[in-house]
Amino acid sequence: MSTDDDAQAAATDMCCASCGNTEGDEVKLKTCAACKLVRYCSVKCQKEHRPQHKARCKERVAELHDEILFQQPESSHLGDCPICLLPQSLYHDDATMMTCCTKIICDGCKFANMAHEMEANL
Repeated sequence: MSTDDDAQAAATDMCCASCGNTEGDEVKLKTCAACKLVRYCSVKCQKEHRPQHKARCKERVAELHDEILFQQPESSHLGDCPICLLPQSLYHDDATMMTCCTKIICDGCKFANMAHEMEANL
């Protein structure tokens, strides 16, 4: 995005998407509750602009839903698996303690290790 696009986006953020009124002392713009992309000065403007905004609004709502749905947690209280660095499962049955180093690893790494050992006949 160029600087002109950034300036235009910032300018449109501060005005009504339908009539172009800017936010001031008397006008308080309200953001679209679904997509949070556009602002309106009144319910009338929101209803007038709805046909143009509807498709983009639905796309953005789906994007927001996917972001929330597929967002990985930063970490669990059990920490991360030392091998794959993914957050440990909150269920203790999904982890194994390695007796050689007393590290707790996830089941995925445990199964990968077992497959490697079977493949190498260890």
